[in-house]
Amino acid sequence: MGECHVDVPLREVHVPGARRPSRITPKAMGVLLALVDQQGRVVTRDALLAEVWPDTLPTNDVLTQAITSLRKAFGEERGDPRYIETIAKTGYRLLAPAEWLGAEEPVAATVSTAAAYQPSVTAESPVRAVASPAVPTPSPLRRRLAWIGAVLGAIALVALAYALLASRDHPAPTTPDQVASDRLVHALPAVERPDYRLITSSPGFEGGPSLSPDAAMVAYFALPTGQRGTAIMVQTTAPSPPRQLTQPPAGADDIAPAWSPDGREIAFERVRLGEECTIMVVPANGGTGRRVGRCDPDNRPSFDWTHDGRGLIFGSRGTLGDNRGLRVLDLASGEWRAVDYAANPRDIDAFPRYSPDGRWIVFVRNSPLGDFWRIPAGGGHATRLTDLRTDIGEWDFTPDGRALVFSRWRESESRLYRLDLDTGLVQDLGIGDGDQPAIAARSPGLAFSQQRNYFGLYRFDLTGVTPPERLFPSSGRDRLPAIAPDGRQLAFASDRSGRFGLWWGDLQKPDSLRLIEGVLPETRFLPDWSADSERLLVVGTVPRGGAPGLFEVTPASGRVARLPVPSGEPVQAAYVPGDGRRVLVVAGTGDGRLELVLYDRSATPWRRLAAIDDVSLAHVDAPRNRVLFTRPGRAGLTQADLSLSPGSIRALPGEQPAVLRFRQWTVAPDGSVVVIQRTPGCGARMTVLGTGESSAQANEISRCLDTDRIAASSGLSLSGDGRYAFVSISESLGGDIGFMTLPSSPEALWPGAGK
Repeated sequence: MGECHVDVPLREVHVPGARRPSRITPKAMGVLLALVDQQGRVVTRDALLAEVWPDTLPTNDVLTQAITSLRKAFGEERGDPRYIETIAKTGYRLLAPAEWLGAEEPVAATVSTAAAYQPSVTAESPVRAVASPAVPTPSPLRRRLAWIGAVLGAIALVALAYALLASRDHPAPTTPDQVASDRLVHALPAVERPDYRLITSSPGFEGGPSLSPDAAMVAYFALPTGQRGTAIMVQTTAPSPPRQLTQPPAGADDIAPAWSPDGREIAFERVRLGEECTIMVVPANGGTGRRVGRCDPDNRPSFDWTHDGRGLIFGSRGTLGDNRGLRVLDLASGEWRAVDYAANPRDIDAFPRYSPDGRWIVFVRNSPLGDFWRIPAGGGHATRLTDLRTDIGEWDFTPDGRALVFSRWRESESRLYRLDLDTGLVQDLGIGDGDQPAIAARSPGLAFSQQRNYFGLYRFDLTGVTPPERLFPSSGRDRLPAIAPDGRQLAFASDRSGRFGLWWGDLQKPDSLRLIEGVLPETRFLPDWSADSERLLVVGTVPRGGAPGLFEVTPASGRVARLPVPSGEPVQAAYVPGDGRRVLVVAGTGDGRLELVLYDRSATPWRRLAAIDDVSLAHVDAPRNRVLFTRPGRAGLTQADLSLSPGSIRALPGEQPAVLRFRQWTVAPDGSVVVIQRTPGCGARMTVLGTGESSAQANEISRCLDTDRIAASSGLSLSGDGRYAFVSISESLGGDIGFMTLPSSPEALWPGAGK
């Protein structure tokens, strides 16, 4: 449930970070199961009393005590319901998403009512199995518990048999049909002191590592001294001087190296910002590179080598031509071939990799609520492997195919995780700011980038009267500058206190700066201010952990309230000006896709008024009664009215903002659409994509804010009068390549993990 794990037979609630589980009474467990049966629906007090206390005459006090004990077990604080909501004078409703773990489809002899609501997990279905809320008549509690006990007993016997078989000498599976996730099993504690070393130390940024098959060499991209564009560098995996492998022409960057399976060649991308993207292949020992394909310079693709080394496999976005599904480029003929797996054009499939035995293609679908999927190497049915529903980045297989290491954006930081495919255990490797993992094909060597990028908050006077001013300077990383409509209050995210938190300050009173306790913002999307500058909508988590949620913050008092938004996966929210009742929420639909939903928050529960599928970010343009939004994997903007009526939805002309800049735009007071981006000769350029009521004002906004430093990808905001822009600008960009030998089993990293 949410981020907690409930052991039904033991009646224990395991809360992440708690020293020990909490044990609840049998009646409290009965109440919990009854709420799970009707997940998301209001269950009346009378229904709960009849279900859990049958054939008795209990008072309301016994139910109140059961609810209180449940809230205590889940770590809820008074006034901040995250798991169970009280519906005044009616009953209770389950807020957190609940999933039955590890249960197989009941056999035919099982009581039919139990089979009706229990989840099934098959080779052709995802591991995530949600208890259905659609069952009109739950089975009696005693029958349910007996059934669960029987299933757990059967699972125990299967586990024992598997352990006996596993003790024999037999080949290990490379990619099992079913893989658990850290939402489904207990994740192991983070490694406190991983044994790795940084093998680069040059000033500037090194990233995108790729290892030779024997792990002796590493290729990466960096900015050589005295050059304007990044180049591919090669060095040993011991600290040593690098060798520049490629010579990018003026105005181009060489990035994303990928070592071939035989170790003889390295593929990479050569990009001219906004102009051209070329797929190149160069001998690993040096020489002239050759062009093998073209790509989209504004939506660069993810790719890897095919298992036989004769081609390159690309994700579903970024190549020129058909972007539906994975594609393979044959290097000998230069021809493109679509992978046959009934790809849906609405899905974004990225970071494809072949399993070490060549039987499977595994990829990430639909980040930022992504999961791992797989298909047979020759094409076929796509099967969901995990139920992470998280922002997964690059990843790689271990050489034996029994585990994978992936990067994941969580709590405003990218970290590395290891997923053991035999046990389903997910482990944080303990590498802060770790990203872009790469594992050697024939050796358990792991390379990764460790990013150290620092950004400061700046106010730019678009009239040119005053120079740029850094706001609330610190040695931390400052992001998401959101200026209030009153032009005075600034909210932003920063790790200046040790971890990312929400900060607030009055620009006219520098000593007013303070940390807003009670919420940890996710630093992907800006908070949204109410029209009266009194409240903020923030997507984040509570400091003690838990599932991401939507919070309303009142900076003047410091009050933080978790909002009971029906969607359990919000990523962004905005107020609808006018009546104070409606809010817009960008949230997951449960399958990894995103939608924009209009809610009436005055109803209990919130009433869903309208929705638009496939929306990645939205900004309200109140004076023109419209909302502008971007779509996942697509360039350009779409608009709709504030009621999201179907007839108002239309795509705006133009191909900007580009896919890679889908968060780097906002709406000016005159209705102009403003984007900030890196262009040749300018690190942070503010450009008008469309004009509103005043084209003269729009033309004044277009300018280069900083020639050398870049803007963060997390957005910008404009003051209500359009005079000032608030942008997060890089103070220093740094990153090194790390290397470590990855143990072959969880026990080698974490003693006792197999118990």
